[in-house]
Amino acid sequence: SNHTHRTENGYPLNIEVTTVRCDESSPVDKEFLLNLLPKVNYAALRSAVQQLNPHCDPSLPEIPEELDVSDEDGNRNLDDALIANLHRVMFDIYLVEGWLVCPDTGRKFPVKDCIPNMILHEDEI
Repeated sequence: SNHTHRTENGYPLNIEVTTVRCDESSPVDKEFLLNLLPKVNYAALRSAVQQLNPHCDPSLPEIPEELDVSDEDGNRNLDDALIANLHRVMFDIYLVEGWLVCPDTGRKFPVKDCIPNMILHEDEI
């Protein structure tokens, strides 16, 4: 069978920005964020923030280079400023138009009106 389009190194996808929407800071729901954090691939989140930041004015808040978010109890010790910054980058920034790009194959998935189209073409299945 044809495995030419399958990839082991296709994550996280890179972001090519046409349009980003940076909303005003929404109210921080600390409990919701703390419940969600252990499910987040932090390296992928940080990569996304770095790719989106040049298109945001004002700039996105700094988040640490590395952060172990897998420890639910440890996350309870994160300070409120960091919680607010994580909330901002996770919930207030939208890729409106652009592309998600496989870092391995270069395959581009279009994003339109904030919705990515990840459907493969006939010859890629």
